[in-house]
Amino acid sequence: MLLTRVLTGVALGAALLAAIFLLPPLEFQVIVALIVAASAYEWSRLCGIASRWPALAYAAVSALAYDAVVQLPLLADAVLWIAGAFWLLVVPAWLARGLRSSQKGWLALAGLLVIVPAGAAMEMLDRVSLVLLIGLCVVADTAAYFTGRTLGRHKLAPVISPGKTWEGALGGVVACAIYAIILTMFHPGLGARVTGASWAPYAVAAVLLCALSVLGDLFESALKRTVGVKDSGTLLPGHGGLLDRIDSATAVLPVGALLLRQFGGL
Repeated sequence: MLLTRVLTGVALGAALLAAIFLLPPLEFQVIVALIVAASAYEWSRLCGIASRWPALAYAAVSALAYDAVVQLPLLADAVLWIAGAFWLLVVPAWLARGLRSSQKGWLALAGLLVIVPAGAAMEMLDRVSLVLLIGLCVVADTAAYFTGRTLGRHKLAPVISPGKTWEGALGGVVACAIYAIILTMFHPGLGARVTGASWAPYAVAAVLLCALSVLGDLFESALKRTVGVKDSGTLLPGHGGLLDRIDSATAVLPVGALLLRQFGGL
């Protein structure tokens, strides 16, 4: 299972990097729209929209919403702020109270806030920033997985995701901190800007994004546990559905884009 997971992850990563750096803007926007639609389709099924045509309609609405956000800069800024408030305020409170299967309407609405801003962020970010933020998700997830397997003793959220531990989460934070430091050494623009007192907000941002990667994972896990399924789909061998692979990024990308837009990018 681990080998399958790794091979699928490598293939998916290579395809994504090729799309990010080799495709022209219009073709890349089409690819992102397809990712948004496929993710929305999986989310709709998790929310209890079992019929094919309503699920496809939900996916189409999500893709159209993504396109509208990308085309309208003022709307894009508003969506990023709304997504930031959703992840930083609404999701922690919702997880604390618990998701319920009776909240299908609210969960369907939440899906738009999970998927559309993340897709829009993929389009709004410059290509290097996009890869670096995705890299942070990969580093956080990988470090948390292996640290948790090796040292994990104390459950992080036993009801939502029994496999996650506080030790794993701490391992992810440490790995992200190291990743952030390494970036300042190899990214000329970032290294020039992160000096002296600016290290403090930079470190806080890295830790915040790492925490959001865990939150994105937990929110999708809570939804799956609420409806009694293990994976969001079967598209990716060893991973499950597309949402199972991008759950961390759905939280990191819009907030990361918001931070970069507010502070002038890299």
